[in-house]
Formats: sequence, structure tokens, C-alpha cells
Amino acid sequence: MTMFYIVLLIFFGLLFLVAELVLLPGVSIGAILALVCYGSSIYLAFRDFGPVAGSVVVLVILVLSLIATVVSLRAKTWQRFSLKQKINSSSMPTLPEQELSVGDRGTTLSRLSPMGKIEVNGRTYEAKSLGAYVDPRKEIEVVGFENFSIIVKTTK
Repeated sequence: MTMFYIVLLIFFGLLFLVAELVLLPGVSIGAILALVCYGSSIYLAFRDFGPVAGSVVVLVILVLSLIATVVSLRAKTWQRFSLKQKINSSSMPTLPEQELSVGDRGTTLSRLSPMGKIEVNGRTYEAKSLGAYVDPRKEIEVVGFENFSIIVKTTK
């Protein structure tokens, strides 16, 4: 039964070591727990089975810890868990001049007083009216561009 506890402590020690290397780097909680598990297993081996078995346990712990460290720090080991999806977005929106041209027609979504929202070709844009206020659901025409907004006038 003592051999079972020694193997179990070595296993948990390896688990805590890998957790320290991969999940909790710099925190040292995993390293401390791994050392406690390793120390307990070495103590049990020396106490119950003598110096030869204790030395074998120390050697097994060193070899397994080295293997666990090398395997867990290799890039290919964790590549399966990494995100492979590419993000093709930008924080810089496209300019309205690239999507619209002067003369395009649309409708107002909100009141332009003088700024508001319009819809042209199924897309929503920020717009500025040339003249007076423009009520919602009125027909407008693009007459120019200023920064990221569109300058519009009502159609008659």
C-alpha cells in the first residue's frame, strides 16, 4: 500500500510541475506543491523500503521531471490547443468614399440635425445634412464626404 502512495505522490508532483510550467508560471504554488509531493514520496521510500529504493525513487523523480519539463515546454505539444482561426478585421473602418459615390441615393434612419444616421445601398452610415434638419425616412442624395461622415441633401 505504501508503494501506491509513493507512485500517487510522484504523479501529483508531476502534475503540479506541469501546471507550474504551463498554467501558473511565476506564481510558484505549483512548484511548492510539486516539491512537497516529491519530498513526501522520497521520505516514504527511504522510510519503508530503505536507501536503495529511496535512491531509485529520487532517480525516477529526476528523470520524469526532466521529461515532463521538456515535453511541456516544446511548442509542438501545445500547438493542438492553440487558436488557429485568423482574424481579418481592422480597427480602422473603411472610408465611406471607398464604398459610396456622389449621387448615390438612400433614406434617413434618424433625424439629421445636422448629424444623424442614413442608409445607402443597405448599409448604415453617419451623415451630415447640407441645410436644415431632415426628418427620418426621407429620401436623400450623397453630395460629398468629410472625414468619416457623408454630406447629404434632401431630394425633391
